Amino acid sequence: MSRGEIGAIVGLSRSTLSEITGHLLQRGAIVVVDTDAGRREGSGRPAERLALDPGSGQFMGIDFGHRRVHVVVADASHEILISGSTPYHDDTPWAERISHAFAMIDRLSAEAKVHFGALQGIGIGVPGPFPRPPAASPRPTTGPAGRGWADGLNAAFTDRFAAPVLIDNNTRLAGLAEAISGGNGGGNGVDDLVYVRLSDGVGGGLVVGSRLVTGSAGLAGEFGHVTVEPDGTECRCGKFGCLETVASVPAILRRCQELGVPLADLTELESAVRRSHPVVDQVLRAAAAAVGRVVGVTAMSLNPAKIVIGGEITRIAPVIVQQVAATVAYELFPSSAPGPAVLAAQLSHEAGAVGALAALFHSSPLLVGYPEADAWPTPRHLTPEGVAHGRSH
Repeated sequence: MSRGEIGAIVGLSRSTLSEITGHLLQRGAIVVVDTDAGRREGSGRPAERLALDPGSGQFMGIDFGHRRVHVVVADASHEILISGSTPYHDDTPWAERISHAFAMIDRLSAEAKVHFGALQGIGIGVPGPFPRPPAASPRPTTGPAGRGWADGLNAAFTDRFAAPVLIDNNTRLAGLAEAISGGNGGGNGVDDLVYVRLSDGVGGGLVVGSRLVTGSAGLAGEFGHVTVEPDGTECRCGKFGCLETVASVPAILRRCQELGVPLADLTELESAVRRSHPVVDQVLRAAAAAVGRVVGVTAMSLNPAKIVIGGEITRIAPVIVQQVAATVAYELFPSSAPGPAVLAAQLSHEAGAVGALAALFHSSPLLVGYPEADAWPTPRHLTPEGVAHGRSH
């Protein structure tokens, strides 16, 4: 883009923008890729076209999910270089999870001939609240060393790659990725978005004013532990009737079994949905209505532009998003203004890793100390298409 086009987007004066781009050119963060003699700025000088320098650095995004680790590596121009994932069991210790990640990174690097001498940062998504609230207990202990908590995770990656590490909740990071991608179908970022993911648990993320909200104790977006049935099933957190006990994948499968439909996994659930099984439809709608009541309250408080529902189950059962949308519409304050769009997530397993990349780009040391724009420029290539066209998968 030319300086004039950049200035029109970020709202800076010509002199300020010239100073900033001059510094970035000196530091090698951006380069002149073209001089457009057909388009002129100011006193008739040909308009220089500026771009991020792909060779000025690399960035790695990692999502340690409950059952798989996903890795995405991009260059400084936000172009996806390599991506891939490897599975493990839910009870795999953290030391083994890290070893799985290192082995996959080495394999992808060798296959794509991508080396990490210019690695500028590593973003890591982990399950559970981050940072851990001071008074939080370490339960449950049945998971991999207290779920998303692993002693030495930061040190392991810092020692291996000699690059700074950023760690956050993986579901929050997935919400950030959805906001930047526009929330299903939009190329432009969304300033205010509520994200909910239905998986082994129920988590979420809040993007308010183009910023990811973590909260004072790292608990922002923990929709799964909002009480929806006060006399309901005991949750792993110790409370009763949390949304997670109703709308997580295990809870939905368990409820189907209680009603006489023995479904063991998502594959069998998908088959039942395709057959339009009435009991399964009833269970899915009840779970989605509970989600809708929770995010409806959130929507009343934050007035987001979009609500995005993620998790593989939303692809299998579109009725979930439909019912959430209907419940949210009922819960909202009557107004002539349109309510938030309720959509299925655009990104899939790679969402947390892509969100980790986005967090790294947004906090890039190359831009420290410069005025911030009113809204994010949408990172090109941090989209499903960009990931799909990476050099290795």
